[in-house]
Amino acid sequence: MTEPLLKADAIVKSFGPTKALDGASISVRAGEVVAVMGPSGSGKSTMLHCLAGIIQPDGGTVSYAGKDLGAMPDVPRSALRRTEFGFVFQFGQLVPELTCIENVALPLRLGGRKRKDAERQAREWLARLEVDDVAAKRPGEVSGGQGQRVAVARALVTGPRVIFADEPTGALDSLNGEHVMRLLTDTSRETGAAIILVTHEARVAAYADREVIVRDGHTRQVEFA
Repeated sequence: MTEPLLKADAIVKSFGPTKALDGASISVRAGEVVAVMGPSGSGKSTMLHCLAGIIQPDGGTVSYAGKDLGAMPDVPRSALRRTEFGFVFQFGQLVPELTCIENVALPLRLGGRKRKDAERQAREWLARLEVDDVAAKRPGEVSGGQGQRVAVARALVTGPRVIFADEPTGALDSLNGEHVMRLLTDTSRETGAAIILVTHEARVAAYADREVIVRDGHTRQVEFA
């Protein structure tokens, strides 16, 4: 067995008097798809944000590639999220003032890539996700399914080692949801990226290799047969 690429060990996180996580643990290996499931308010999204280094846990440790994220200064941790982590959220969170190709190219541009090169690579990913025909349109001019596929292209364009997907099909109908999940998981398996998939839908979790259940801030591992 290979060592975990990303691991949380007994993490605790409170927001005021409310304890969102209470000793939660998870480990994810390279190329693995792990579904994080649980009822609303169970701490799923808080766990994802801790794993991604967006928020710091109050206790416990989060490590990526053997490095303690909590001990990492803000600047390199932000650079890590920009280059080695990719993000897909429920409503895409595309920048409305930018075209779709500019949205996909944005992580590359923030990393210092020249516009022409960044947009060439962005167009390749739009084509792979079957939405290159909306490259010149703004997010408000495309359908929900198209917009979410643009968001997936943006998450994959930097060649991330980990993709964090927080309810990526929650705003889509079942047909578009299945399409997005198939494209996301197929493409990530081609690249070897791990996926941490937060969802409350069994049909979405079925794309994962295994499940982690979060309830009342605690975690329980579920191995698939």
